[in-house]
Amino acid sequence: MSTHLPTADAQDPASSARTDRLRQALLAAAFTADGLLDLLGAPAYAALARSETVPALRATRGDGPLETLVRLFLLQRPVAERRAGAALPVADCLADGWLERDGDEVRATVDVRPYGGPEGQDWWIVSDLGCAVGGAGGIRGGGAVDRSELVLGVGGASTTLAGITARTPVSKALDLGTGSGIQALHAAQHATRVTATDLNPRALRIAALTLALSGAGPADLREGSLFEPVGDETYDLIVSNPPFVISPGARLTYRDGGMGGDDLCRTLVQQSAAHLSDGGYCQLLANWQHVAGEEWHDRLRSWVPRGCDAWIVQREVQDITQYAELWLRDAGDHRDGDEAYAARYDAWLDEFEARGTKAVGFGWITLRKSGSDNPSITVEEWPHPVEQPLGESVVRHFDRQDYLRATDDAALLAGRFRLADEVVQEQVGMPGAEDPEHVVLRQNRGMRRATKVDTVGAGFAGVCDGSLPAGRILDAIAQLVGEDPVLLRDRTPASIRTLIEQGFLEPVASGS
Repeated sequence: MSTHLPTADAQDPASSARTDRLRQALLAAAFTADGLLDLLGAPAYAALARSETVPALRATRGDGPLETLVRLFLLQRPVAERRAGAALPVADCLADGWLERDGDEVRATVDVRPYGGPEGQDWWIVSDLGCAVGGAGGIRGGGAVDRSELVLGVGGASTTLAGITARTPVSKALDLGTGSGIQALHAAQHATRVTATDLNPRALRIAALTLALSGAGPADLREGSLFEPVGDETYDLIVSNPPFVISPGARLTYRDGGMGGDDLCRTLVQQSAAHLSDGGYCQLLANWQHVAGEEWHDRLRSWVPRGCDAWIVQREVQDITQYAELWLRDAGDHRDGDEAYAARYDAWLDEFEARGTKAVGFGWITLRKSGSDNPSITVEEWPHPVEQPLGESVVRHFDRQDYLRATDDAALLAGRFRLADEVVQEQVGMPGAEDPEHVVLRQNRGMRRATKVDTVGAGFAGVCDGSLPAGRILDAIAQLVGEDPVLLRDRTPASIRTLIEQGFLEPVASGS
């Protein structure tokens, strides 16, 4: 199997025309996310996302164009050149290296996987053969490519990051550690200029293929580690799905950062402020150590650079044995024999023991360069289901922090609020009881938070429609429950702030 990658030169009219013809052929054959689902059916489609190919092989026994493309690019099976010619421009694909001949058959040189954009766009993500998605058995592909240089395609981490990224229009965006170019492709939809970097030159070439085949404008591709390739340039948006795995050594470029412990993620966070424009966002996924004798909240707070607000969400925690086993399987080490596997497992546990690491957290880190001397830093654990995309929720979170930071209690009571959309009230108690034990407000969208409130809090939230100031609502509640209105006004602002911070209440601008 050749290790050469296809070419797609946006500056070369002939190459660009060939790529356009290939894209049109993929569209004509319905080689799209929706087309795959229709052909394969939900069970086989889901199995393919787990790197299980047998159901998809059974579903593509026909000889139509879509079946041919699935076998070529997703299942990496050879196809008769005559049959391939009925599905795509074979001469163009051979000229640019998307296919290579093997007798009277052709084979794909890369994985090309349909991917649906956020507004229904039909995109395709390019990756090394066998590396499109992770699987319980680890990556298997790459042919003759050095495993340390393999470039993975779409996975849960990349789609998660794409979903939480703020999508406001920006002038300049940076995708740091671009891999197969997924984040750069998303950024190209709302950024005037996109820069994409990677330590692995093979990744930069594959990212260029992803952008070209998906019809996006070319990015400024630069080779190097962390912020080295961009010098002192600043950006309105920085996104990164970095090689965050905490491992002994740096065997695999796509996942191992090469620094000790969680130093790579910490360094990326701390250096980002110098590369953010005022008001700019840096959003990344990360692993962090839970170290004996340290609070993980405090550890992460110490990472946040001066002048930045932060929202850090821990989504998952694994003990060190679970974590080591996950990434040993990802690398395929379980297939190298019991003795070699045990030795590598020991090396991981030795590394954790030396660092005092008891567990590893995974989550999202979002920074916003506010320049405030009183930064808002929220570090929380939220392992519960959320509704993606969350980019708009991220922007609103920081807008609420700005409001709370600038609003004292007197201004808060003079302000007007509305209950956020999709918030419902639940009463919890024993059947037949006259009064509920407690009342819960629950969001059915976004972060899907739930919070307990007392009678006053439930009554206040239920009345908030933006028409009355908060203080007047509290005075009315005080009269209903027979409480001193002055005391109620004194003790309630903290609860109102919590409801605003968590997104249950939204400030209503004057004049609205």
